[in-house]
Amino acid sequence: MNIARFSIDKPLITWLIMLGCLLGGIWGFFSLGRLEDPAFTIKTAVVITQYPGASAEQVAEEISEPLESEIQKMGEVDEIRSMNQPGLSWITIDMKDQYDGTELPEIWTKLRNRVSDARLPTGATVPYVNDTYGDVFGIYYAVTAPGFSDAELYELSTFMRRELLTVEGVADVEVAGIPNEVVYVEPNLVVATNQNVAPSAIQDAIANANAVVDGGSLQSSDGRTLIQAPEGDETVDEIAGLTVGVDGEIVNLDDFSEVYRAQETNPDVFIRHNGIPAFTLGVAGIADENIVDVGKRADAKLAELAGDIPAGVNLAPIYQQHLVVEEASNDFLVNLAMSVTIVVVVLALFMGWRAAVVVGSTLLLTVVGTVMFMNFFSIEMERISLGALIIAMGMLVDNAIVVAEGMQIAMQRGSNSRDAADDAASKTQIPLLGATVIGIMAFAGIGLSNDATGEFLFSLFAVIGISLILSWVLALTATPLLGHYFFKQGTSDDSGSGYDGPLFRVYGKALNAAIRLRWLVVAGLVGITVVCYAGFGSIKQQFFPDSNTPLLFVHYKLPQSASIHQTSRDLEVIENWLEQRDDVVSYTTYVGQGASRFMLTYQAEDPNPSYGHIIIRTETIDTISALADEMLTVAAHNLPEGEFRAKRLAFGPGGGTPIEARFSGPDPEVLRDLGDEAMRLMAEATDDITTLFIDWREMEQVLRAVYADDRAQEAGITRENVTNAFMFATEGLTAGVYREGERQIPIVLRLSPDSTLALTDMKLFSASADEFVPMEQVIDGLVFEPQNTLVHRRDRVLTLTVGAEIKLGLTAPQVQSQVKDVIDNMPLPAGYKMEWGGDLESSSEAQASLAAQLPFSIIIMVLISILLFNALRQPLIIWLLVPMSVNGVTIGLLGTGLPFTFTALLGLLSLSGMLIKNGIVLVEEIDIVRREEPQLPLADAIVKASTSRVRPVILAAATTILGMIPLIWDAFFVSMAITIMGGLAFASVLTLIAAPVFYYIFFVRSAHKQQAMEPAMA
Repeated sequence: MNIARFSIDKPLITWLIMLGCLLGGIWGFFSLGRLEDPAFTIKTAVVITQYPGASAEQVAEEISEPLESEIQKMGEVDEIRSMNQPGLSWITIDMKDQYDGTELPEIWTKLRNRVSDARLPTGATVPYVNDTYGDVFGIYYAVTAPGFSDAELYELSTFMRRELLTVEGVADVEVAGIPNEVVYVEPNLVVATNQNVAPSAIQDAIANANAVVDGGSLQSSDGRTLIQAPEGDETVDEIAGLTVGVDGEIVNLDDFSEVYRAQETNPDVFIRHNGIPAFTLGVAGIADENIVDVGKRADAKLAELAGDIPAGVNLAPIYQQHLVVEEASNDFLVNLAMSVTIVVVVLALFMGWRAAVVVGSTLLLTVVGTVMFMNFFSIEMERISLGALIIAMGMLVDNAIVVAEGMQIAMQRGSNSRDAADDAASKTQIPLLGATVIGIMAFAGIGLSNDATGEFLFSLFAVIGISLILSWVLALTATPLLGHYFFKQGTSDDSGSGYDGPLFRVYGKALNAAIRLRWLVVAGLVGITVVCYAGFGSIKQQFFPDSNTPLLFVHYKLPQSASIHQTSRDLEVIENWLEQRDDVVSYTTYVGQGASRFMLTYQAEDPNPSYGHIIIRTETIDTISALADEMLTVAAHNLPEGEFRAKRLAFGPGGGTPIEARFSGPDPEVLRDLGDEAMRLMAEATDDITTLFIDWREMEQVLRAVYADDRAQEAGITRENVTNAFMFATEGLTAGVYREGERQIPIVLRLSPDSTLALTDMKLFSASADEFVPMEQVIDGLVFEPQNTLVHRRDRVLTLTVGAEIKLGLTAPQVQSQVKDVIDNMPLPAGYKMEWGGDLESSSEAQASLAAQLPFSIIIMVLISILLFNALRQPLIIWLLVPMSVNGVTIGLLGTGLPFTFTALLGLLSLSGMLIKNGIVLVEEIDIVRREEPQLPLADAIVKASTSRVRPVILAAATTILGMIPLIWDAFFVSMAITIMGGLAFASVLTLIAAPVFYYIFFVRSAHKQQAMEPAMA
């Protein structure tokens, strides 16, 4: 039974399908989850371990090595990287791409078990496994409250976080930048020494004053009574009033010490918004929640809290993902309306208003039906899926055009609607199905890719697959029924074939000429293809394009020995300059670390007191390049000691430095020499690199005491005593905690910062001698020694990375090509290796993953084309066209100056699918004409069949090309749009000229033989 005839005979069923698509699509649009970017799983965890007092190399050897050794035993692990600083091990573990989000919780449990199995030295803290590394806090605010105390800021942030966590759909709220408070106890050393009060005695008194211990219970036959410890000191004054027992006497702490509460002297982070001290508030939504709804509910909650928030507190948005997503959804509706309008207008001009209504309605039903199925399969509306719908609209109109045109022509010749629908669909439904599956398989490479890029772009494959299959179903159901209602039936006496208009006559003459001059046409096509392939090498290459979000990221790095206060002071210079700029909307400064992950594609730098970061929002993306150039000039003039980098936000996974060369080996000195040589060679090879650096950064001068073993041991002073004395004289010793509700404030015992005592003037208390001993008695002086204070390892091997930032406006491959040979040719000592990282590694991995899946896709596409024709020559004709599809792409990208991005590669794949689809329908039509009219000469049969296909091919190409217009203004899809527009324009020529010519060349001999045999058989 023919589906098209059935759809007319059973209109109720067809109407149910159409209404189901329409109403289901409307329901789906309002029910679908909305995100900015597709949710791809960040398969990364971080293991953080502190080892106070150890050097970076000790940390690497004694902490990171045993942990990495255990972690490496997990079969799920892809890569292990560690950053080792004095006292800190920071291990980053990436899992293999094949594992999805549902498997990660079990993997993280295995990771924790492995970490707990590692044997670590005494003094190391219990490793902390952070598996929420990929959480996105897309609703991101800076909160300023000038004049508020640190305690009031803490209470404010706690209150706001607690209230926001009550909002439906909120998964977590992250607060950063709250100043840490400390209760400082600063004894007068002269008085303490005279009274023989040891710092350890003060520590014990403070530690025991507020300890929480179990007091037991009284139990009897009458019941149980719990006994609790006396309440501890509730105020700083009570801490100052503590007594210390010395030699049988009681001394009050405030008799010889100053006790006060203040902000931590050397915090981990400073945050400022528009130059004003601030803290940040990041809200993350539950994964399956609509972020637009979550954002609106969070905004409503903040508005509700306005009356409870003190005057003077200001919430300034840094990033509002829900508004970005809502704008994208609204833009999609506009683009959808534009695309449907374009299709209807083009069809009305070429086929009349009736056909325009029929095909336009089918197109609309296909799009809304796709939205319905997106909701069924939990495919959110985000950048990729919305772009896929726009792309698909140009492709899915093909099926409806072929059926509508065939039905319209048949009815003009006198057939009734049922016979016309039966005739049009019976000849094309199987070729159209095969061609549709081939079009879907063109995207299967990315859909089946199991890396981060494949996960990021999976919705492209899914949405196009759903929409194309649905377009085939509706072309055989909705289109015939609508044609039954709208198309007019002619009479059998109507003259003409329906293809006798000027367009068809001109095309027929051109095709006849091309067949006569077939070898010249082939030579011309080959020549053009060779030239275009050569020109393709001149196209700029880029992995993912820069984002169209008007954000500029500044990264600032002082020498490794710089303090957080130096970094903060330097960034104030840039802040003051930004304050005077009219093109800057806002700026948020982070000193010591980066921002919370407010976008899925945002990647912060590792914490470091010498690192600073500024997020700058501008009015438009057009002003970013000029702003960055001027800022680099200002920084070079005013901040010559620092390394200053300005970067645009890029779409898609990846991130990091655009060009990286990694050197691995056993000796840190050799690695540093290789890194210095690589930087020199890169600087000589190109002027397009703005900044060169190594990730180990500079070596630092470390001050070390020379322990006098004999004298110190005789005095009863250990190495730990010496180290604690230095700690007391600098950052201070943690003596206890001061509890304030749920907040625990450390109590730090230290020497007053105003003291003029040198380190060697310190005195140490000897418990064995019960007296103070001068520092100079137990050490042989202090010496400086250079150390690596930032040591990186990769898969348990010391690895130093040379990073290169490039000029804005250039792509990484452009600059990479200038430095690659000189680095590849560097001589390396035995046991050392070099490998490329950065964009080259990211794009190579993505393309390798795509290439691994591509053979499967191509095999399926080839098999389908062979099965459709049950022959080899026809598929060969079609596949000969595919390499030539690059021609129009080269012309389009070179003409516009756009780079060939990963999305352009997807466009090229989709272009190949569309070309094959058109080729199948055309070649199938030629075969049908030859079967139905065997008396026609081969050339006449080819021209007649091709003429009947010229309008569908031109209309499909025109609607697709014009349907790409809305994407030209989208930074993410523009290169794909140009690829499809330029490629399809040329592909239409290939379909209408090259395919018929190739058909003639492949079949002319067999046709002549058949014609020669017919008279003999007669």
